Amino acid sequence: MNGKYIDNSLLFKALSDTNRLMIIDMLSCGEMCACDILEGLGITQPTLSHHMKILCDCGLVSGRKDGKWMHYSINATTVEQLKEFLALLMSKKDNCICNRCV
Repeated sequence: MNGKYIDNSLLFKALSDTNRLMIIDMLSCGEMCACDILEGLGITQPTLSHHMKILCDCGLVSGRKDGKWMHYSINATTVEQLKEFLALLMSKKDNCICNRCV
């Protein structure tokens, strides 16, 4: 049971940064080259690499190498699982964690 909280906490940590939220917003329009993300955000390449590593490690973003550049896209499966978790988290349920506190 705790696994779902641990897994999703990694996603929330990844989304807790302004630049990473902006990257996700940019990728919502489709796959992008790292060079275009760099240009859009006005950050350095090492900074972008740091943010992309976090987004890729938690599964929110997938990357593929094309020559010397990386191309990134949103992992739709992970996003769908996150949406389902949020819906479950915010709903009443018989096996709610609050029932163990009473």
